[in-house]
Amino acid sequence: MSKKDLNISEFYRLDIRDRIEKIYEQGLISENDLFSLLSGNHTLNSSSADSMIENVVGVMGLPLGLAMNLVVNGKDYILPMAVEEPSVVAALSSASKLVRKSGGFSAKDGEQLMIGQIQIIDIKDIESCKSALIKKKQDLLNLANSFHPNMVARGGGAKDIEFYTHPLPSRKQRMIVLHLLVDTCDAMGANLVNSMCEGIAPLVESIAGGKAFLRILSNLADRSIFRASCNIPTEFLKNNNSSGEEIRDAIILASEFAEIDPYRAATHNKGVMNGIDPIAIATGNDWRAIEAGAHSYASISGRYTSLTRWTKAKDGSLYGEIEIPLQVGIVSSNVNTNSTVGINLRLLDINSSKELGKVMAAAGLAQNLSAIKALATDGIQKGHMTLHARSVVKAAGASEDNFDEVLDDLVLSGEIKIWKAKEIISNLEDKKSNKINSSLDTDKSLGVGFGKIILLGEHAVVYGKHAIAAPLPMKIKAQIEDYSEGTHILIPRWGVEYKLEQDPTKQYSFEKPASIILNELGLRSKSMKIEVFPELPRGMGLGGSAAMAVAIIRALDNHFDLKLSDEEVNRLAFLSEKVAHGNPSGIDNTLACYGKPLVYRNSDPQFIELLNIKKPIYMIIGFTKKEGLTARTVSKVKTAWKKDPIIYEKIFDQIDSIVLKGIEAIQSEDYEDLGELMNICHGMLNALQVSTPEIEKLIDIARLNGALGAKLTGSGGGGSIIAICENSEIQNKMISSIKKKGFDGIPITVSNEKIND
Repeated sequence: MSKKDLNISEFYRLDIRDRIEKIYEQGLISENDLFSLLSGNHTLNSSSADSMIENVVGVMGLPLGLAMNLVVNGKDYILPMAVEEPSVVAALSSASKLVRKSGGFSAKDGEQLMIGQIQIIDIKDIESCKSALIKKKQDLLNLANSFHPNMVARGGGAKDIEFYTHPLPSRKQRMIVLHLLVDTCDAMGANLVNSMCEGIAPLVESIAGGKAFLRILSNLADRSIFRASCNIPTEFLKNNNSSGEEIRDAIILASEFAEIDPYRAATHNKGVMNGIDPIAIATGNDWRAIEAGAHSYASISGRYTSLTRWTKAKDGSLYGEIEIPLQVGIVSSNVNTNSTVGINLRLLDINSSKELGKVMAAAGLAQNLSAIKALATDGIQKGHMTLHARSVVKAAGASEDNFDEVLDDLVLSGEIKIWKAKEIISNLEDKKSNKINSSLDTDKSLGVGFGKIILLGEHAVVYGKHAIAAPLPMKIKAQIEDYSEGTHILIPRWGVEYKLEQDPTKQYSFEKPASIILNELGLRSKSMKIEVFPELPRGMGLGGSAAMAVAIIRALDNHFDLKLSDEEVNRLAFLSEKVAHGNPSGIDNTLACYGKPLVYRNSDPQFIELLNIKKPIYMIIGFTKKEGLTARTVSKVKTAWKKDPIIYEKIFDQIDSIVLKGIEAIQSEDYEDLGELMNICHGMLNALQVSTPEIEKLIDIARLNGALGAKLTGSGGGGSIIAICENSEIQNKMISSIKKKGFDGIPITVSNEKIND
């Protein structure tokens, strides 16, 4: 496997399967690792767990995420993090991205020695005892090393012995504490050090003339110190509201608070460990020992203080540094008993425990930067509302079926509390009994955009041919609220929350559609919060981006009383679609705007005609659960069309004739003929190479279960299929079969009846 650039843009926007495939493509994991992650076979099973601890009754999992953008000593790293706390992975990635622009982190290590302690008591003469032990130091080292000759052969083993005296009040005497300093190489080493201490204890007793009482390693690893630092020019710190110098000084103030005040230092250092512990867990290291050592080291001066320090450098930049004890390893029994640990170590691509320690120190500094920057500027709660809301909904006991709807209503309420989430759950249950409506159903200030299915004509419609499309009962809704500063966009269901970048040259691709709408409406200077509540699944070919654009435009219209016509809403949504997809046909935004079955052609002027459906059409939508990217498939077809326009124009013409016959079939209520036309159209789309194995499998399931016809809908490359059914019984049978095969689906009815906003 050859390594590529690890700066993977918009990694968080991919679904889980695509993320796994992306890190495989980057050469970060092997083919075996790929299959293990895709299948879930990497997770710890009960049998393996039973060999690790006592009285096992099950296995408790943790989310495993990847933090991106970290550069340490000029090398790129992707960090596996096992953690349940929302925003930790995102915060580390964000801070690493900031420091990356400044050249990344510098990190270094010193000696890497573990400390084993032997407590010697009942000593008659302390000084004579210490002198005798010092004389026999080499004998003690030789004996300790005889227990682990392989470690010595690799350059490790017991390296030195130190002696300390302390009072022993209960005995009214003094004791000697022997420190055995051991280099464990790349091993985690706790058992090794303990066995050495046990092994030399009898000789220690004979030399000292006292009793060797406790023999145990120390978790205060102050002989294994790692340091990391970074310099950040102030130009990289500025935001829409504060200069880089103001943010630098605010971070320094927060840092000084933690240096001086132990109450603040405890929370400050917890933030540091948020970056270190998840990596320790993911790599099979003892995070409890690391925590204990770090907090002990923070108070080694006699006063608990911060593990990091942020100051103003001579050139005016922000300088940060961390000094922390870390006893970590990359060789342990965990690698064999928990295959996820092995995958994570390969993902990290580290060659030694010293390299791991440097990476973890840098991660701790990055996590700390993210936390205090948020505290010192925007405030920590503002940045994590949607993630916090998701946790609250989960804690309130929302089911998988109603989770998203509860989340939307909770965010809309502004009361991110468990009691409020439980109240919403209860209301939704009442709604199903026709007692009340959700606030999303009744709030007239919300903007609404409709999802859609294309019955016939996708891709050809981009090239001026006809298409038939119908709206879905699933919609996207949006709400606008006045805000203190900037434009903030929240999509709770998708875990999206960001502040719109003012400078267009610095905007990510996903920010640009919203930005162009605001510019066109002259609202770019207004401060607002845009909350979006999608019922449509993301990336399933159902017109989600267009529905979102229409919902946002209508919400802006409602909030600012712009009095926009439907034609103006449609025009603005089409501009947004052009930014999102490059070369759209305009059918998605037209359906999202008008919400009625249409015949559509992308001509000048556009041809838009209502489709008269006399008899309702029973259909299902089957979801592949693999997101399709419209811009990618549209571009792929365009490239092929440019290469061989004659062949592709013939395909588009054939699709167009199928669409026109489809209109006749709908008007004459001949849905068997419509189904056959759908089958033929899917064959044409296959010729355009926009289908996938998942789509083909779903179509086979639909046809085997009585579909009159089935085809992909939308741009393809993933997404969804549609199928026509004779009646509702076949609909239900088909949905059941689709779910049994690991996919998902819903029944729909296409008719002239208006879909409620």
